Amino acid sequence: MTKDINIETERLSIFPLSGALLFPGMHLPLHIFEDRYRALINDAMARDRQIGMIQPKSGGDVPELFDIGCVGKIIDIEAMDDGRFNVVLEGTARFRIIEEIDANTAFRQVRAEIEDNKEIDEVLASAERAALEIESRKFAEMQGYQVDWDSIGRLDDASFVNGIAQIAPFDAASKQALLEVDGLSNRAELIIQLLQFFGRQDGDDDRVTLQ
Repeated sequence: MTKDINIETERLSIFPLSGALLFPGMHLPLHIFEDRYRALINDAMARDRQIGMIQPKSGGDVPELFDIGCVGKIIDIEAMDDGRFNVVLEGTARFRIIEEIDANTAFRQVRAEIEDNKEIDEVLASAERAALEIESRKFAEMQGYQVDWDSIGRLDDASFVNGIAQIAPFDAASKQALLEVDGLSNRAELIIQLLQFFGRQDGDDDRVTLQ
């Protein structure tokens, strides 16, 4: 069945960064110190305050990129005297790279399809929410994390699901899979599987990844 998603295409400046995924509705603090990404932030502030966060598939100065990332809007910025920035991004929508643009800039640019963020209005069935909360508690207890479960319980479903997806200590491939999966229920189900999978690992030396 074809998913009914309204798509718009636009030029997007990107920040490839492994392991630092941004999900719609979530916040991501970044410390910007490389010259090319200082230029990216200056450019974004002069235009629409938006950049594309995406994971590289490999290392190097011009790595191959995954197809799907998340648009982040700069909602807070601190400019330092030496040209560095501290910024906070808010995820607005997923994007899919159509092609890379041969741009005369220090940072990379792509033409991308931007999805409408319909997931923000999705809700989980009560059983789905309960199952995710149970597995999250089990995982937190096994890892020794201190969690304010009362505050967690007051989150809407999208914030709960995407918040776990963004901060959980999964490997980069697992987090990319979470970003790419369509639908809040499907993402919650995958999170449960990952919590159970990683929760079975004993200690950092035996850590298993899905890469």
